[in-house]
Amino acid sequence: MTQHADYKFFFPFRVRYSEIDGQMIVYNAHYLTYFDTAITEYCRLLSFDFVAEKERTGHDFHTIKALVEYKAPIFFDDEIEVGVRTSRIGNSSLTFQLGVFRAEESDLLASGEIIWVNTDQDSRKSVPVPQALISKLSEFEK
Repeated sequence: MTQHADYKFFFPFRVRYSEIDGQMIVYNAHYLTYFDTAITEYCRLLSFDFVAEKERTGHDFHTIKALVEYKAPIFFDDEIEVGVRTSRIGNSSLTFQLGVFRAEESDLLASGEIIWVNTDQDSRKSVPVPQALISKLSEFEK
């Protein structure tokens, strides 16, 4: 089971009114937005520039799997943090594990998995993950 201590990186959010449903809890689709934003900030911390990489190589990542497991409700105005870690580096893929927690608490509210495949944008075929990114991820997660 995912625990707060499994993560070195967290990105904070405060739940906005526009993110809740009629039951006053975060609408399920917003979890993927939280995950995407947290992964982007995780990569920013590692100084990996996706835009520059795409311009330089013509390669970009595609999401091929997105999984969310809901454990406990998250409410309007809750302060939460999304933990991100790279759990697997494949030849052309990256697997991210995510955990959502209330700020300064350790109870898991939701967990997730996102898998990206690096792809040549012209051929739409997979290509290896850039070595510079592998090095940065490996160093950070060791």
